[in-house]
Amino acid sequence: MSGSRRKAFLVSAVLVGGAMLMTACQDSDAATDTGAAQGSSSATPAGSAVTPSGSSTAGSNQGTGKGSDATGKGTEDGVGSDTGNGEREPVGQSCGANDVSWSTRSESQAGGYILIIAKAKSGITCYLPAALPTVAFGSDGTEAGPAEQTAGKQIKLSGSTTAYAGVNPKTTNGNGGKELDSIIVAIGDDDPNPVSLPVGTITVDHPSVTNWHTAAKDAVPFS
Repeated sequence: MSGSRRKAFLVSAVLVGGAMLMTACQDSDAATDTGAAQGSSSATPAGSAVTPSGSSTAGSNQGTGKGSDATGKGTEDGVGSDTGNGEREPVGQSCGANDVSWSTRSESQAGGYILIIAKAKSGITCYLPAALPTVAFGSDGTEAGPAEQTAGKQIKLSGSTTAYAGVNPKTTNGNGGKELDSIIVAIGDDDPNPVSLPVGTITVDHPSVTNWHTAAKDAVPFS
């Protein structure tokens, strides 16, 4: 639209708006002159409101009830997963291995284990599920079993929040096992982007892994 046409359109809109305002004021004055008696004889019941189409809507009592119902439904259908104890945990974007900055370090407790350290990459907020990380070893994909008897908790990764999982590469006695120098980590079996993490030379035999924890001391894979 050219500048002159746009200006003409705006002027026309102002004139029309002014005419409508004058008409509304006249109508308001006429309605006032009809007197209180005529206003009292209206067919609209007390406590009701008239919609623009002329139909009556329910009064304040029914409106309050409807609002309460809507609030209840929002709570019931709210985002979250039932933890089984009447509480709900938030459900957001699940982390994938490519959303996370990874590192590892060797620890000496519990006969020696690998501590996996996970942080969200800059600008990313995601959730680690309440499930074991998927940790595999070697070309045959030997997978670590659970080192804990109970399920973990969902962890929100964002900013400086750090999650830890402990991997015991060898839970058996004796000299059996295979020598490896890296592990494969994924966020669940369906993660399309697992990562390979260097860990130095380790002997792997019936490995195990803990749940995710927000404190490193809780991620020790005790036998």
